[in-house]
Amino acid sequence: MQKKVAVILSGCGVFDGAEIHESVLTLLRLDQRGAKVQCFAPNIPQMHVIDHLSGDEMNEKRNVLIESARIARGQIKDVRELQVGDHDALITPGGFGSAKNLSDFAISGALCSVQADVLSASQAFAKAGKPIGLMCIAPALAAKIFGAGVHCTIGNDQDTANALHKMGAAHVECLVEEIVVDQAHHLVSTPAYMLAGSISEAAAGINKLVDQVLEMIG
Repeated sequence: MQKKVAVILSGCGVFDGAEIHESVLTLLRLDQRGAKVQCFAPNIPQMHVIDHLSGDEMNEKRNVLIESARIARGQIKDVRELQVGDHDALITPGGFGSAKNLSDFAISGALCSVQADVLSASQAFAKAGKPIGLMCIAPALAAKIFGAGVHCTIGNDQDTANALHKMGAAHVECLVEEIVVDQAHHLVSTPAYMLAGSISEAAAGINKLVDQVLEMIG
Protein backbone atom coordinates (compact mmCIF):
# COMPACT_ATOMS: atom_id res chain seq x y z
CA MET A 1 0.00 0.00 0.00
CA GLN A 2 1.30 3.46 -0.91
CA LYS A 3 2.59 5.40 2.07
CA LYS A 4 1.20 8.89 2.58
CA VAL A 5 3.45 11.65 3.91
CA ALA A 6 2.58 15.21 4.86
CA VAL A 7 5.29 17.86 4.39
CA ILE A 8 5.03 21.20 6.22
CA LEU A 9 6.78 24.09 4.48
CA SER A 10 7.56 27.50 5.99
CA GLY A 11 7.85 29.80 3.00
CA CYS A 12 10.32 29.89 0.12
CA GLY A 13 13.96 30.75 0.71
CA VAL A 14 16.51 29.89 3.37
CA PHE A 15 16.66 33.28 5.11
CA ASP A 16 12.93 33.87 5.61
CA GLY A 17 11.19 30.63 4.67
CA ALA A 18 11.76 26.97 3.89
CA GLU A 19 15.23 25.97 2.72
CA ILE A 20 14.59 25.25 -0.95
CA HIS A 21 17.24 22.56 -1.43
CA GLU A 22 16.09 20.70 1.69
CA SER A 23 12.46 20.92 0.62
CA VAL A 24 13.12 19.71 -2.93
CA LEU A 25 15.45 16.93 -1.78
CA THR A 26 12.76 15.76 0.63
CA LEU A 27 10.08 15.78 -2.06
CA LEU A 28 12.40 14.07 -4.54
CA ARG A 29 13.34 11.25 -2.17
CA LEU A 30 9.74 10.68 -1.17
CA ASP A 31 8.77 10.43 -4.83
CA GLN A 32 11.68 8.10 -5.57
CA ARG A 33 10.49 5.84 -2.77
CA GLY A 34 6.94 5.78 -4.13
CA ALA A 35 5.29 7.77 -1.35
CA LYS A 36 2.25 9.95 -1.89
CA VAL A 37 3.00 13.50 -0.71
CA GLN A 38 0.83 16.43 0.27
CA CYS A 39 2.41 19.74 1.19
CA PHE A 40 1.00 22.09 3.81
CA ALA A 41 1.90 25.51 5.23
CA PRO A 42 0.33 27.95 7.66
CA ASN A 43 -1.78 30.68 6.08
CA ILE A 44 -0.08 33.51 7.98
CA PRO A 45 2.15 36.51 7.20
CA GLN A 46 5.89 35.89 7.09
CA MET A 47 7.84 37.41 9.97
CA HIS A 48 9.72 39.48 7.39
CA VAL A 49 11.08 39.30 3.84
CA ILE A 50 14.80 39.01 3.14
CA ASP A 51 16.53 39.93 -0.12
CA HIS A 52 18.41 36.69 -0.76
CA LEU A 53 20.98 38.48 -2.92
CA SER A 54 22.01 41.21 -0.49
CA GLY A 55 20.81 39.70 2.78
CA ASP A 56 18.92 42.90 3.60
CA GLU A 57 15.41 43.04 4.98
CA MET A 58 12.87 44.28 2.42
CA ASN A 59 9.96 46.63 2.99
CA GLU A 60 7.22 44.27 1.84
CA LYS A 61 4.91 41.61 3.23
CA ARG A 62 4.42 38.05 2.06
CA ASN A 63 2.25 35.11 3.06
CA VAL A 64 3.80 31.82 4.15
CA LEU A 65 1.26 29.63 2.36
CA ILE A 66 1.51 31.57 -0.89
CA GLU A 67 5.31 31.56 -0.80
CA SER A 68 5.41 27.83 0.02
CA ALA A 69 3.21 27.19 -3.01
CA ARG A 70 6.20 28.12 -5.18
CA ILE A 71 8.06 25.02 -3.98
CA ALA A 72 4.98 22.80 -4.14
CA ARG A 73 4.10 23.98 -7.67
CA GLY A 74 0.75 25.14 -6.34
CA GLN A 75 -0.17 21.76 -4.88
CA ILE A 76 -0.40 22.82 -1.26
CA LYS A 77 -3.02 23.22 1.47
CA ASP A 78 -3.48 25.31 4.59
CA VAL A 79 -2.00 23.39 7.52
CA ARG A 80 -5.38 23.76 9.24
CA GLU A 81 -6.61 21.14 6.77
CA LEU A 82 -3.96 18.62 7.81
CA GLN A 83 -5.69 15.59 9.32
CA VAL A 84 -3.44 13.01 10.94
CA GLY A 85 -5.77 10.20 9.88
CA ASP A 86 -5.08 10.95 6.21
CA HIS A 87 -1.31 10.50 6.47
CA ASP A 88 1.23 7.98 7.74
CA ALA A 89 4.06 10.39 8.59
CA LEU A 90 5.08 14.04 8.75
CA ILE A 91 8.30 15.72 7.59
CA THR A 92 9.29 19.35 8.13
CA PRO A 93 12.31 20.72 6.23
CA GLY A 94 14.38 23.53 7.73
CA GLY A 95 15.35 27.02 6.71
CA PHE A 96 14.88 30.10 8.88
CA GLY A 97 11.16 29.86 8.18
CA SER A 98 10.99 27.08 10.78
CA ALA A 99 12.43 29.48 13.33
CA LYS A 100 10.61 32.62 12.13
CA ASN A 101 7.26 31.48 10.72
CA LEU A 102 6.53 28.02 12.15
CA SER A 103 7.83 29.31 15.48
CA ASP A 104 9.56 32.35 16.93
CA PHE A 105 12.71 30.45 17.91
CA ALA A 106 14.89 32.90 15.96
CA ILE A 107 13.68 35.70 18.24
CA SER A 108 12.82 34.03 21.54
CA GLY A 109 15.20 31.07 21.63
CA ALA A 110 14.39 28.64 24.44
CA LEU A 111 11.34 30.73 25.37
CA CYS A 112 9.81 30.29 21.91
CA SER A 113 6.34 29.14 20.98
CA VAL A 114 5.22 27.19 17.92
CA GLN A 115 2.55 28.55 15.56
CA ALA A 116 -0.73 27.13 16.85
CA ASP A 117 -1.88 25.28 13.73
CA VAL A 118 1.56 23.76 13.11
CA LEU A 119 1.83 22.69 16.75
CA SER A 120 -1.63 21.12 16.74
CA ALA A 121 -0.95 19.16 13.56
CA SER A 122 2.49 18.02 14.68
CA GLN A 123 1.30 16.96 18.12
CA ALA A 124 -1.49 14.94 16.52
CA PHE A 125 1.15 12.85 14.70
CA ALA A 126 3.16 12.49 17.91
CA LYS A 127 0.10 11.42 19.89
CA ALA A 128 -0.81 8.88 17.20
CA GLY A 129 2.70 7.42 17.31
CA LYS A 130 3.26 8.23 13.65
CA PRO A 131 6.85 9.04 12.56
CA ILE A 132 8.01 12.62 12.23
CA GLY A 133 11.11 13.87 10.42
CA LEU A 134 12.70 17.22 11.30
CA MET A 135 15.80 18.64 9.62
CA CYS A 136 18.17 21.60 9.87
CA ILE A 137 16.79 24.04 12.49
CA ALA A 138 13.32 22.40 12.56
CA PRO A 139 14.31 20.12 15.49
CA ALA A 140 14.09 23.29 17.59
CA LEU A 141 10.36 22.49 17.56
CA ALA A 142 10.85 18.97 18.94
CA ALA A 143 10.52 19.70 22.65
CA LYS A 144 7.35 21.70 22.03
CA ILE A 145 5.88 18.84 20.00
CA PHE A 146 6.94 15.87 22.12
CA GLY A 147 7.77 17.30 25.52
CA ALA A 148 10.90 16.95 27.63
CA GLY A 149 13.31 14.10 27.00
CA VAL A 150 13.00 13.89 23.23
CA HIS A 151 16.30 13.16 21.44
CA CYS A 152 17.16 15.17 18.32
CA THR A 153 20.00 16.92 16.49
CA ILE A 154 20.80 20.21 14.83
CA GLY A 155 24.39 19.08 14.18
CA ASN A 156 26.97 20.57 16.52
CA ASP A 157 26.16 24.27 16.99
CA GLN A 158 26.61 24.70 20.74
CA ASP A 159 24.44 27.79 21.22
CA THR A 160 21.49 26.19 19.45
CA ALA A 161 22.05 22.91 21.26
CA ASN A 162 22.04 24.77 24.59
CA ALA A 163 18.71 26.38 23.71
CA LEU A 164 17.26 22.96 22.88
CA HIS A 165 18.49 21.63 26.24
CA LYS A 166 16.79 24.53 28.03
CA MET A 167 13.55 23.60 26.26
CA GLY A 168 13.85 20.02 27.52
CA ALA A 169 15.25 18.25 24.47
CA ALA A 170 18.28 15.96 24.65
CA HIS A 171 20.58 17.13 21.87
CA VAL A 172 22.76 14.57 20.13
CA GLU A 173 25.72 15.74 18.04
CA CYS A 174 25.53 14.36 14.52
CA LEU A 175 27.52 14.46 11.28
CA VAL A 176 25.89 16.02 8.24
CA GLU A 177 25.44 12.69 6.47
CA GLU A 178 23.91 10.94 9.49
CA ILE A 179 20.58 10.90 11.32
CA VAL A 180 19.46 10.69 14.93
CA VAL A 181 16.56 8.35 15.61
CA ASP A 182 14.48 8.61 18.77
CA GLN A 183 12.61 5.31 18.61
CA ALA A 184 10.51 6.06 21.68
CA HIS A 185 9.09 9.22 20.10
CA HIS A 186 9.20 8.02 16.47
CA LEU A 187 11.32 11.07 15.59
CA VAL A 188 14.10 11.26 13.00
CA SER A 189 16.34 14.33 12.64
CA THR A 190 19.36 15.33 10.58
CA PRO A 191 21.53 18.49 10.45
CA ALA A 192 21.17 19.18 6.70
CA TYR A 193 22.24 22.80 6.05
CA MET A 194 23.07 23.41 9.69
CA LEU A 195 26.29 21.66 8.62
CA ALA A 196 26.12 20.96 4.89
CA GLY A 197 28.67 22.66 2.66
CA SER A 198 27.00 21.43 -0.52
CA ILE A 199 23.68 20.14 -1.78
CA SER A 200 25.20 16.65 -2.01
CA GLU A 201 26.12 16.72 1.68
CA ALA A 202 22.62 17.85 2.57
CA ALA A 203 21.12 15.10 0.39
CA ALA A 204 23.09 12.36 2.16
CA GLY A 205 21.41 12.99 5.50
CA ILE A 206 18.02 13.93 4.08
CA ASN A 207 17.81 10.72 2.05
CA LYS A 208 18.57 8.71 5.19
CA LEU A 209 15.94 10.65 7.12
CA VAL A 210 13.26 10.04 4.51
CA ASP A 211 14.17 6.36 4.23
CA GLN A 212 14.06 5.94 8.01
CA VAL A 213 10.72 7.74 8.32
CA LEU A 214 9.23 5.48 5.64
CA GLU A 215 10.69 2.38 7.32
CA MET A 216 9.12 3.39 10.65
CA ILE A 217 5.69 3.50 9.04
CA GLY A 218 5.93 -0.26 8.71
